[in-house]
Amino acid sequence: MKELYICPSTLALGYKTYSPVALKRLFGGKKVSPFLDFSFEEHNNRQEIFHNMGHTSISGLHEKFFGVLDRNHIRLAKRNEQSTYILKPAPWNYSLPMRAKLPVNEHLTMQIASQIYKIETPANGLCFASDGQPVYITRRFDINTDGSKIAQEDFAVLLKKNELSDGTHFKHKGSYALIAEKVKQYIPAWHIALERLFQLILFNYLYGNGCAHLKNFSLQRKGEDYLLSPTYDLLNTAIHIDKNIFGLEDELSPALEKSNVYAQSGYPCKIDFIHFGELIGLKAKRIEKILNPFMEIPTEVFSMIDRSFLNSNMKQNYRHVILERHCRFLRKGDSYGIRLI
Repeated sequence: MKELYICPSTLALGYKTYSPVALKRLFGGKKVSPFLDFSFEEHNNRQEIFHNMGHTSISGLHEKFFGVLDRNHIRLAKRNEQSTYILKPAPWNYSLPMRAKLPVNEHLTMQIASQIYKIETPANGLCFASDGQPVYITRRFDINTDGSKIAQEDFAVLLKKNELSDGTHFKHKGSYALIAEKVKQYIPAWHIALERLFQLILFNYLYGNGCAHLKNFSLQRKGEDYLLSPTYDLLNTAIHIDKNIFGLEDELSPALEKSNVYAQSGYPCKIDFIHFGELIGLKAKRIEKILNPFMEIPTEVFSMIDRSFLNSNMKQNYRHVILERHCRFLRKGDSYGIRLI
């Protein structure tokens, strides 16, 4: 059994299991062990696991499974049983570089987003299979406390993108400006929602998430109103195989006039994000307020990377990606007049 000295949810030092804060948020205060009594690789579990399995990204390579809490014990949900957790072990695609650390990557990136940038995320952490492999676990945010399902649609559905009409890569078709248009259409308090969306797009860029596609953004219906769902599926894809800068083919917007920096390098800088914010309807003062926390990388980011369950080489790569993106973001851009199309 793996010996812990860091909370596998909050990454706080000095814990051999989940911290009280993590237990309260992730498991409603129940004392749950981070150690599972099964492995996803076990042959005798394969049939049950395949019935339980769904798919997520990078991109479409990462399997997910549905779990429940049973007497303070995490287990896979049975067929037709309402799950309350999603479990994501290492992908079964062995060609994916550093596949075993993908759950750790997602956990770290989600914690940075939540703890440091105050981006709303579902409760999440790591647990460990019986073979010692890390497994990302997150509490389902589309299930009410009474077990009923919350109405939710992702932006691939809202934009009517599907495999039949748009091909295999349908979820990558479009731009973030199209998402912003749908936010205005569905959410009455769209100014606040657009600020959240803008912050998230910027975070994904700076933290190397090249898989932020249409299905990784969604709306939930609460009463008569629609709201942006909590943020999910954040990870630094650049340290695995995904070298995309954005998760959408048309990037920020085809209507956006690029800075010379963006046009020449393919990487937007601060002025490009300012103009994107203006394009989708944000006021200049609000744009600047959202950008300010990203002007420097907080020292706590590097502390969290150091405390994470990544190996030393991946920690170095993670730091390199965000330092490089931050340098690109701070470059001075001018000479507008070139469009993305």
